[in-house]
Amino acid sequence: MFRRHPLLSVVTFAYLGFVGWVTLSPALPFGDGTDGFVWTVLDILDRIPGTRWIDYADVEFAANIAMFFPVGMFFVLLLGRGKWWLAMLLGFGLSVAIELAQLLFFTTRVADIRDVTSNSIGAVLGALAVLILTAAKARELRRAARARQVEQRHPVLQR
Repeated sequence: MFRRHPLLSVVTFAYLGFVGWVTLSPALPFGDGTDGFVWTVLDILDRIPGTRWIDYADVEFAANIAMFFPVGMFFVLLLGRGKWWLAMLLGFGLSVAIELAQLLFFTTRVADIRDVTSNSIGAVLGALAVLILTAAKARELRRAARARQVEQRHPVLQR
């Protein structure tokens, strides 16, 4: 898997390092209090009519989905389409591990089951996106493989 896709492996591990930095840093990497990323998004939404009902929890939930979307994508791309279920399971497992680490080792962070839910949704959506985007190519490869099998079994049919 890693030898077949060395660049993808490096990018995946770099992204997982980013996720670890964002979720396990003692202090919030993108600011805290009223100057953080979520508050910036809320300030923008507050200026748009019809979006004032969106609160901190909504933006944080969506941000967690967005952060884990690439995790699901990378895992499916690394493991292959046939192991899509493992990619989704790994996304869930990574989220649980992060929340457990926050609970047990980081007093400045808050573990929350909603984060496991949103992170898992993000990983599932990322995995599904890859499955959808690669479906046509996968069908084409299966057809070509079947045609090669038929040719090997019945060489006379190729004329």
